[in-house]
Amino acid sequence: MACALNPTPSSAMQSINRFLYGPTPEERVRTWQQKLRQETRQLEREIRQLDNAQAKAKQQLKQLAKKGDVKNAKLLAKEVVRSNKQKDRLYVSKARLGSINQQLQEQLAIIKITGSVQKSTEIMKLSNQLIKLPQISAIMREMSMEMTKAGIMEEMLEDTLESVDEDPELEEEAEEEVDRVLFEITDGKLGVAGAGKELPTLNDEEEVANDADMARMQAQLNSLLSG
Repeated sequence: MACALNPTPSSAMQSINRFLYGPTPEERVRTWQQKLRQETRQLEREIRQLDNAQAKAKQQLKQLAKKGDVKNAKLLAKEVVRSNKQKDRLYVSKARLGSINQQLQEQLAIIKITGSVQKSTEIMKLSNQLIKLPQISAIMREMSMEMTKAGIMEEMLEDTLESVDEDPELEEEAEEEVDRVLFEITDGKLGVAGAGKELPTLNDEEEVANDADMARMQAQLNSLLSG
């Protein structure tokens, strides 16, 4: 009776081909899909961390509003605005990863018919956009190089090095956005609509304590926003 551990001729040939020629087009595509799923899970973790940090920041904002600490409330509201923008970027990037995964699924269908991959301008466009996100820039560069060698993409453009952290519109819109966030989170105590309301004043000890709390909260949000 033949030993079950002996490889079949087809599996032995596959092993030899893989050694001589590297992974098959189908194996490459499935490896890329696995990497995309891993990066998607990482983005989901970062979104959850931002949600948790924001929840704490909003509670702190309500406390600052009760104490009348407008200075620290505005500083913290700016961090909330920044984290909102970061979450938006992460959600968009997660959707783009999903789109690339879908495009790769279509490549698998093409491989079954033709035995090879096809060039995809859509994958190239999405990859160019994702390289701009610091959290996944390195892995997307690596995958893009692999896809270029495999014939799915053209060579990457260097203008993808543009930073996503610089937001030229933020300075112009910051005050309005911060006021809106303050108004919503503090139930109208602070922000534009609450600007005319009389607020309690802080003594020196309360101000020092609030400043220390603020420093800790800002450090936590900054560590998340820096990726």
